[in-house]
Amino acid sequence: MTILDIAVPAASPSFLQILWLILVAVLWIGFFFLEGFDFGVGMLVPFLGKTDQDRRLVINTIGPHWDGNEVWLLTAGGAMFAAFPGWYATLFSGLYLPLFLVLLGLIVRGIAIEYRSKREDATWRNAWDWALAVGSFLPALVFGVGFANFLKGLPVGPHTTVFGNTVTLYTGTFWGLFMPFCLIGGLLFVALFLTHGAFFVSLKTTGPIHDRASTVGGNLALVTGVLAIALVIWGNIAYKLPGQVGWLMVAAWITGILAIVSVGFAWFMNSRGRDGWAFVGTAVATVTLIVMFFCHFYPSLGFDNSRNTGISLDLTTASSSSLTLTIMSWVALFLVPVVLAYTAWSYFFVFRRRLSTKNIPALDVTTAS
Repeated sequence: MTILDIAVPAASPSFLQILWLILVAVLWIGFFFLEGFDFGVGMLVPFLGKTDQDRRLVINTIGPHWDGNEVWLLTAGGAMFAAFPGWYATLFSGLYLPLFLVLLGLIVRGIAIEYRSKREDATWRNAWDWALAVGSFLPALVFGVGFANFLKGLPVGPHTTVFGNTVTLYTGTFWGLFMPFCLIGGLLFVALFLTHGAFFVSLKTTGPIHDRASTVGGNLALVTGVLAIALVIWGNIAYKLPGQVGWLMVAAWITGILAIVSVGFAWFMNSRGRDGWAFVGTAVATVTLIVMFFCHFYPSLGFDNSRNTGISLDLTTASSSSLTLTIMSWVALFLVPVVLAYTAWSYFFVFRRRLSTKNIPALDVTTAS
């Protein structure tokens, strides 16, 4: 027997189950808000930097933060595992290859940041800069495709294990994840993070890199806006999972439209030279877009149970016990405010100054662009 075999669906989700879905959403929002511009900066390094000095400057904008921001992903995954083990198990068993690609990208990205400075050689550093770009691109694309699939509804059904137990698992294929709507989701995440990263670089730097990042960010914002319009309209009209609540679907429309408007606001502010407000625009767009996705996830958690003849996999059947959720809630009550306060303090008070190439020594050879 497994947890999914013996779970008894409740009449409606409990307060703690709803609370932890919200907390999981907060953790994912924190990850995409903070790590989103890290991914964008990583993808932009070979294009914004014409010399090794330029590229080091771009990387230095995320130097104090990138590895710490990854902790939000670990915390989000850990919260899903503890609060909704059925959700976590189904995703990691059915979507093993996409999650492996995310892990591969994060590994390559981390190695590239650490290894590029090990040798004073232009070719060496140029190779690692491109590895950084690829390692940042992969997670952005896969996460976008994945969240679009959750909005559309991942097909799940009963599966008999080698031990004779029946569990609920993903019944689709790897290539089935790349439907046109889901590809738009992947491209939107890539474009949004690129724009978010470009505006972060323009906010954190001065001189030619600032000007170049501002120009690139403005162009990317237009692409992001078009993709956001396509995903919001298509997703909210075409897909409705079982059990969805009417007022949450209204909230999904509102937050989706806010995401589109925020991208337009970011573009406008960037065109007026308001770096801070441009970054706020893409930040709000990221937050509201993820909120829209989670409005669709209630209470199905992004699973399509229409072809499931076994136990439906949703917020009630995938969750841990009430005791577990209670203990986790008390821990979160004390730790989450501390983490949020420390993160805000480090960004606003410790690492708030703009950077330049003034104190970065140049290589003798210019890197290829």
